[in-house]
Amino acid sequence: MTDLAALADTIRRHHESQGQPVSRLGYFCAPFRPASGPFAERVIKVYRSLPDPAALDRLAAAHEDYVQALLRAGVPMPDTDFLLLDTGTARVPVIVQEALPETALMRPRMQQEDLPGTLALMEAAGQVIARFWTAADQFETRIGFHPSIRNFAVMGGQAVFFDTFPPLIHYSREEMGRMLLQFSEKRLMRVVGPLLQRKVTGIQDEWYSAPETLVGLVGSACRLRPEHAAAYLDWGRDFAPRAMPRWSEEVLAGLAQPPRLPGYWTGFRKLLGLQGEPNL
Repeated sequence: MTDLAALADTIRRHHESQGQPVSRLGYFCAPFRPASGPFAERVIKVYRSLPDPAALDRLAAAHEDYVQALLRAGVPMPDTDFLLLDTGTARVPVIVQEALPETALMRPRMQQEDLPGTLALMEAAGQVIARFWTAADQFETRIGFHPSIRNFAVMGGQAVFFDTFPPLIHYSREEMGRMLLQFSEKRLMRVVGPLLQRKVTGIQDEWYSAPETLVGLVGSACRLRPEHAAAYLDWGRDFAPRAMPRWSEEVLAGLAQPPRLPGYWTGFRKLLGLQGEPNL
């Protein structure tokens, strides 16, 4: 059981010391790993609170359901706990997660390894995507998945998924669109975003589409290593009929050429200074 007093003290000391986060450019928060103490083997993610207690309770319940759904769908994950930490003035959502080796993170490995190595990483991530969507029919609720390259580590040939926030379960499209603004770490997004609510809401659509999650993975790989784009497209065109036959026609249409990010999301990322760093 998590020692809440020790966790609160760890977060306080981190904020006071202005320690370096594990990932500097996250959309919802800047995760950090304490250098010492009881949480030295954990990554801590502290999110914005909400003024509505019922909304926070719903968020906690949804996160629990989402983690259980991912595990039931066969998605490998590190040990992950969600807490509403009472700071005295508010309850703050906090995720405490087993730390993964930095050497296993998929994004830097995709940048550093040779073509056969990166194709093996793509295969590992693709198998998790296929496994999730094949199993997703069992959940009688709206459920999504955000299997981007930055949300995976690959260890022993197996991809491990570690991004569970926001919990992509139960919430309607409109509710999730509002959450993208409510929990954004970037004040500019919270100020400007409501003026562009329709476009912000559209950011999530890929996460709720089996073919688009695979196309998105290939597109990210092509942007990271454009010199290998043709090989990544060939991999995706081979993988879809082999591992995701239900969606292969849509995937193949999406891979007719190197996939591009939607223009509005590219604009948001530039506005917010987001460059796709690992979202630990």
